[in-house]
Amino acid sequence: MDFDTIIVGGGSAGSVLAHRLSARGHHRVLVCEAGPDAPPGQEAPEIRDSYPGTAYFDPRFHWTELKVHTQVVSHNNPEDRPPLRKYEQARVLGGGSSINGQMANRGAPTDYDEWAARGAEGWGWQDCLPYFKKVERDLDFDGPLHGKEGRIPVRRIMPENWNPHARAVTQAFKEAGFDYIPDQNGEWRDGYFPITISNENEARASAAMGYLDAETRRRPNLTLSCETVVKRLLFEGTRCVGVVALVRGQEQEFRAKEVILSSGAIHSPAHLLRAGIGPAGHLRDLGIEVLHNLPGVGQGLMDHPSIALSSFVKRAARVENHVTRRHILAGLRYSSGLEGIPAGDMFVAVVNKSAWHAVGEQVGSFLIWVNKTYSETGQVRLASADWQAEPVVEFNLLSDRRDLDRLMHGFRMCAGMMMAPSLAQVTDNPFPAAYSDRVRKIGVINAKNRFLTNVISRFLDGPAFLRRAFIERFVVEGFQFQEVMTDDTALEAFIRKATIGIWHASCSCRMGREEDPMSVVDTEGRVKGIEGLRVVDASIFPVVPCANTNFPTLMSAEKISDAILAGH
Repeated sequence: MDFDTIIVGGGSAGSVLAHRLSARGHHRVLVCEAGPDAPPGQEAPEIRDSYPGTAYFDPRFHWTELKVHTQVVSHNNPEDRPPLRKYEQARVLGGGSSINGQMANRGAPTDYDEWAARGAEGWGWQDCLPYFKKVERDLDFDGPLHGKEGRIPVRRIMPENWNPHARAVTQAFKEAGFDYIPDQNGEWRDGYFPITISNENEARASAAMGYLDAETRRRPNLTLSCETVVKRLLFEGTRCVGVVALVRGQEQEFRAKEVILSSGAIHSPAHLLRAGIGPAGHLRDLGIEVLHNLPGVGQGLMDHPSIALSSFVKRAARVENHVTRRHILAGLRYSSGLEGIPAGDMFVAVVNKSAWHAVGEQVGSFLIWVNKTYSETGQVRLASADWQAEPVVEFNLLSDRRDLDRLMHGFRMCAGMMMAPSLAQVTDNPFPAAYSDRVRKIGVINAKNRFLTNVISRFLDGPAFLRRAFIERFVVEGFQFQEVMTDDTALEAFIRKATIGIWHASCSCRMGREEDPMSVVDTEGRVKGIEGLRVVDASIFPVVPCANTNFPTLMSAEKISDAILAGH
């Protein structure tokens, strides 16, 4: 079967590309998505749920074998390697937008001006803003910064509908001197605000829902092939001419004038490496014939390093499900003030419940992350030439000391606000929290965990001395609140152990100038030195923006779709 374009990955970027390219009736498009379909109106309830915690930990919707190193890896001392952590990446039509937290923000204007300065000419803020607006249909705000006709609805849950915990936390923000900002995607400045979400009528609005709707699916020139895993790319010389894929277990070959990798910042570079495109030394070590020596493939992987400060939330202040099932309603953007770092470099999400289960409903958190990170030394490498083997992923978070220092400061700032009278009235027993394997395992949705957490929740709602003892014995991962508040060494040790990314993998196939040896694609996503092959997803970001990455990914796909159509 022949196509004009084959898109490898039906996630956020793939959904946009499929919709836009197939709008030209003679342009034949095939989408190969490894995960299940999510047909319009027939999406799994867990996907449609306004509360994302149900879909995110459902093994049906992600790559179950993917594990990563989050901290700096010592290759000289194998015994000093950080533990492997599961890293949830979507495997379902709509990709991350079908399971993520539905955060719909863009980042700082300076992020995109930095993209342009790093070699992505034509990707400055004024170049990207029209495409951000093209993505969205803002249900709350109008004006020069907002789109009203896009395929993804965005809205905010306003303070009058916040639960008591969210109101108490933002009162503490106010008492700490921060301004209230009604529009997170308006003027870029410090303050707290209602989180902007891709959500309408208390339901998720994924990229698949917005771009692969029933009308789009009826196009005769668009083929959606779900449960289709691409084994390898096909080449004639240095021209990519198609893919070999397993379609529900049956091997098939598809050919096209152009192939677009939209498999995310971990799997897109893995596809390139298996095809012999990447650092020559690494490929030769694995016995892979070098098609094109491209040193930047898999290098520069980034995420936002984060930590959490949690507390017990008293019964009267918990999430009120009859108003909204959302667990994050408000956020704080602030500036660290470190020399040479742009404003708004730090972020705090107010998490009103920490999981779907009974214990999660009793735990609220400050989720603190470095919005403008300088840790850029992560990498994706192959474990073997076997196409079924997940790659070796090393994020190397905190490889830049400035990121560690800002997390330490942010933790103590939030701990100080936790002592504010407004917050102390609705919370108790603050503790440094870690997203450990134990927490992850109990987050899996099953009858056993439902029963276990129901039992534990009764202890937590019981006498204060029992709750304190239980938290110290079973919840805290080796660090006590008082200890990290008074001892810099203990706080640094906690942060080094507990820091994780927030599923914003990016930058592993960066856009850049032709002469930049570490750039992988040009400003239209075309792989350097290869014909008929592009990459369009978060891996092409020159640097991760000060944002959740879903909307920047949608914007990038819209922008490159225009470039492809103009070129044709």
